[in-house]
Order: sequence, then structure tokens, then C-alpha cells
Amino acid sequence: MSKYTGPKLKIIRKLGNLPGLSRKKINKKNLPGEQGKKIKKFSEFAIRLQEKQKLRYNYGLSEKKLLNYIKEAKKIRGSTGISLLQLLEMRLDNILFRAGMGPTIVSTRQIVNHRHVLVNNRIVNIPSFKCKPGDIISIKNNDKSKNLIKNNLLSPGLLNIPPHLSVNKDNLVIKVNSIIDRTWVALEINELLVVEYYSKI
Repeated sequence: MSKYTGPKLKIIRKLGNLPGLSRKKINKKNLPGEQGKKIKKFSEFAIRLQEKQKLRYNYGLSEKKLLNYIKEAKKIRGSTGISLLQLLEMRLDNILFRAGMGPTIVSTRQIVNHRHVLVNNRIVNIPSFKCKPGDIISIKNNDKSKNLIKNNLLSPGLLNIPPHLSVNKDNLVIKVNSIIDRTWVALEINELLVVEYYSKI
């Protein structure tokens, strides 16, 4: 599911607002489909599964990739849930999204794949590239790349740029200052339930 091509609004109605998947917001409280009209009580497993699916759809991850991130987060000292979110937020495609250089993570992934992005003056075409404090992210020095990003900056997916990033919109340069703080994660999620989901299987 690393590239979801199905109806995005249906997923958003089911899981809630997912800024990385689509900038559209749904105000309907019912779940999609006929069963959504009935009041439904979810089991503990279903609630954990739902939180896990939020991560998958928002960041565009396959089940295998998410499981690898869980294993990596468990090796980091501190809260596994917070470490998991920080690993996902420090991906190159997500940093471009948070800097306003694409309306969704899906779009910034395409920008990276098409070789428009440089990290420390080297072209990187891997969306999952793990950025670290001190990295300088820039856009390839040609009109096509720069015009694409400048158009995206006019209507960013999220209004606020988190303080762990410094963005120079004139030169189209991002500096990674630090690891993101949990309070600046845009996705509304209970990461502990995701960790619990994987501890049960």
C-alpha cells in the first residue's frame, strides 16, 4: 500500500483527517457505507487497528515498512511511540510536506522520485531517506523544478512550519535544525495504541 490510489475521501471518513493523504476535511461523523449510519462500538483491537491504519495511510507506508519502523523505534531509548513518530516525520518526503513544498506527502514523494531534490548538494530520489539535524535540503537549480515548488508554496498543505525546520522560501532551502518535538506532529493519533497493536501480534 505504499502508493494508495483508491478513493481518499472514503479513507478520511473512516479514519479522520489525514493531512499527508489529502488536504480535504470531512465533517460527516458517520462512517462510510450503510453500516456507518448505525452506532457502532469498536473493540479494543479495532481501535488499535484504526490508529495503525492512520499511520499507514497518512505516511503512505506498506505494512512491512511500518513494521520495520516499529522495530527501529524499539531500539531507540525512550518512548517507542514518540520515537516511531519522529522517525516518520524525519523522512525526506514528510519534511518537504511540512515545509510547504507540496500539498500532501503523496505529492512530495513524487517530487523526490522525479529527482527535483538535493540533500547536502547531492540528488536524492528516495522519499524514505532519513534526514538528520544539520542537513540542508534544496531544490535542483532549474526553472522546471523551482517553478513547481514555488507554485506549491502558494497553497501549502499545512499553515504552520514546525520549529525544527528553517525554510528559506526565496532560495527554496530547508535546514533541519533538530528532531521534531511530539507536540508538532500534525496527525491526530494515539501512538501508544499503534505500539500496543504490534505487541499483540
